[in-house]
Formats: sequence, C-alpha cells, structure tokens
Amino acid sequence: MTEEQLSKIVLPKHIGIIMDGNGRWAKQRGLKRTEGHKRGAEVFRKICDYANDIGIEYLTFYAFSTENWKRPAEEVEAIMELFRDYLCEASDREEENEAKGLRIKYIGEREGLPEDIVGMIENIENGSSDKSATTVCLAVNYGGRNDILHSVKALAKKIEAGELKSDELTEEIIGENLFTAGIPDPDLIIRPSGEYRLSNFLTWQSAYSEFWFSDILWPDFTADDLDKAILDFCSRNRRFGGV
Repeated sequence: MTEEQLSKIVLPKHIGIIMDGNGRWAKQRGLKRTEGHKRGAEVFRKICDYANDIGIEYLTFYAFSTENWKRPAEEVEAIMELFRDYLCEASDREEENEAKGLRIKYIGEREGLPEDIVGMIENIENGSSDKSATTVCLAVNYGGRNDILHSVKALAKKIEAGELKSDELTEEIIGENLFTAGIPDPDLIIRPSGEYRLSNFLTWQSAYSEFWFSDILWPDFTADDLDKAILDFCSRNRRFGGV
C-alpha cells in the first residue's frame, strides 16, 4: 500500500485472520499436507511484518483450533513443530522484534499443549510484554465457545467465593475474562480458501466485525491481498446498530 493510500484511510485497529487452505494447497501440487503448513507458516511471517510496517496495531492468527486435534497425528505433530520453530525464531529475532515493537501474545488453552511449547510461550510473552507497536496474537488450541466457557468458569468461581454478585455481571466483565482480555475486538476478519464461516474463531469478539472472504488459499495469500481486504473494509459504513 502506498503512503498516499495510507494517508487517505483509517486502518482497522485489529485484524483477525483464519489461516485456511494449507492442506488443499499441498494436495493441488501433489505434496504432503505438512508441506502446505510449512508454506503457510512462511506467509504468516511475511504478513506479520507487512502489517507491522503499515501500522496495524493488533493481529490475531487462527493457527490451530481445539477441533484440530482430530486430524492425523502426523499432521498435528508437524503443526506443533512449526509452532516450536516460530517460537525459537521469535526468540532468536528478539532484538529485531524489539526494534519493530512486536508484542507476542498467546490465546487458547495451554492445557493439552506439549510442556516445552508452553514454556517457550511464557518466555516470549514475558520478553515482549512491554512492546506496543503491533501485538501479534497466536490462537493455538483455541476455540471461540471454549473461550466463552473459560470466562464463565472464572466468573462462576468469583461468585462462589463472594467476590462478585450475579447481578453485577456485564458484557465488559465477561470480556475481561476472555483469552483476549485487554485487546480490542477485531474490526476486520479475513478468511481465505473459499470458506464462508468463522469455524469457532473469536465467537464473542466478532459480534460487530466486518468480514472479508476470498478463494485464495492461505499459502498464496500476499500483502496485496491484505491491502485489498483493508481497502474494502475502509469503504464500508459501520453503524454498530445505529442509523
């Protein structure tokens, strides 16, 4: 996107991206599904850097859902290995990420993830917690309904302990106990690959999000495609229930 274009629009503050189509991309080329995930991971890095360059404040990438554990064990292990690679790379690029102001945040259930990955997540979150240019949220072992359940359980415990009364519950309090606490709801959600559903992604948070769908498979997604989605978003009239 050119500087002139950027000067004429108001960027979405938070973009959610469902990284879909890796397996189909690989199948079309006679490759293993794991090769599609490798290519998808490369695209993820490029889009992160580009979004940071143009000034997107928050990005949430749907990388692995709570339902994805049903996939073949080989594919699940390959995805976990890619996650390890990314966390190692982010740690190695700490100075570069610090210069860019990248903050890394994990959203999802930690229970069920390999212990070494949980430890790496905690290290990278702690190491980047003071960065403020772009927050990159990685949704791994994440499900929107489970996110809401997580919040409800936390609030139920507070009610049982006498720390909160049921009639004091508000939408804001529920939001404060979601995995995305402290992060604004997504303005724009992008889903490539030709599917037209959220697939349990940010179910609560997406109540007023704009959606942009494309037939492009995630491994073929480019910065130009992100520009198209953003420019389309900027052309819409968001009324939030008003006139």
